[in-house]
Amino acid sequence: MIMQYRKDKNGNEISVLGYGCMRFTKEGGHADIDKAEKEVMAAIDAGVNYLDTAYVYAGNEAAVGEILARNHCRERIYLATKLPHYLIKSVEGAQKMFEEELRRLQTDYIDYYLMHMLTDLPTWEKLKKLGMEDWIREKKASGEIRNIGFSSGGIQYGNKIIVRIPITVNFYGYDWDFCQIQYNYMDEHSQAGVEGLRYAHARGIPVIIMEPLRGGRLVNLLPESAKELFAQDEEHRTPAELALKWLYDQPEVTCVLSGMNSMEMGEQNVRTASEYGVGCMTESDRALVEAVRQEITKHVKVGCTGCGYCMPCPRGVDIPGTFRCYNAMYSEGKKSGRRDYLQCTAFRKNPASASQCVG
Repeated sequence: MIMQYRKDKNGNEISVLGYGCMRFTKEGGHADIDKAEKEVMAAIDAGVNYLDTAYVYAGNEAAVGEILARNHCRERIYLATKLPHYLIKSVEGAQKMFEEELRRLQTDYIDYYLMHMLTDLPTWEKLKKLGMEDWIREKKASGEIRNIGFSSGGIQYGNKIIVRIPITVNFYGYDWDFCQIQYNYMDEHSQAGVEGLRYAHARGIPVIIMEPLRGGRLVNLLPESAKELFAQDEEHRTPAELALKWLYDQPEVTCVLSGMNSMEMGEQNVRTASEYGVGCMTESDRALVEAVRQEITKHVKVGCTGCGYCMPCPRGVDIPGTFRCYNAMYSEGKKSGRRDYLQCTAFRKNPASASQCVG
């Protein structure tokens, strides 16, 4: 198996499969470092060179730092982590968090640094007023940050704005090096969607994909009728394989993150990343994706396509985002839908909850 790579703006070759470090196995409330070490190093040895973590992933930055230090392999990988801008009130606060991240990760630089959950332009404007642009420039000039970007896992309308304006025409004064979006065959036309993906790629912005399996929900929480489609599949495709293959088929995708927490999962995902690339989807693959998508859609309560034509709401309600989360309660479970809804409303500078509706 030979890992495939795609280039970023600077010509760096990033493995098409990235290691999402949020879902390390827990032991006694903490990451099981010994187990995670075996899994991470097996992936690195197989060619995975992009590791993604974040300040708010409890214990995970420290675990990643320990794994890299034990194996003396910091220079073999590109390290990505994130600043929880929603927790800071000053540049000094950002600096304090950044220094803590460097200590946790046992490094003196970050290859890919993200503004975590940047979901709307007012939030970016607020950060600019705090002086974050100058702080970012200083960090890039010193080499402590090599590439700056943002992750955006919120709702569609906000994501479309943040993707289209800051990273394209530099309208708000910053030229992003990369971005990270939630994208999978069920989110093709919601959130940033395929439109945002292609828009960013057309302007030379690498796109990192998170939640390719919707946190495993396109595998473990599929409706029974969808699981039956895979059980009867004569080509013996698995849910994870098909979902990842769907992404690798698209040239606009730079890297797909997977939260691997078993050797078997890592081996399967490495195999998929090695075998499939642009143009790999067959008519049979597309038919199966569509059939599975239809089975999932049958559980949808509100027929919202996420087009955003109903926006902006004069009361600030994120209408498509609310409908998406409401539907998720029935297709993926109440806990999942409510968690997504909390993220879509709580991580925004201006409230966007459905309770603001007056109609």
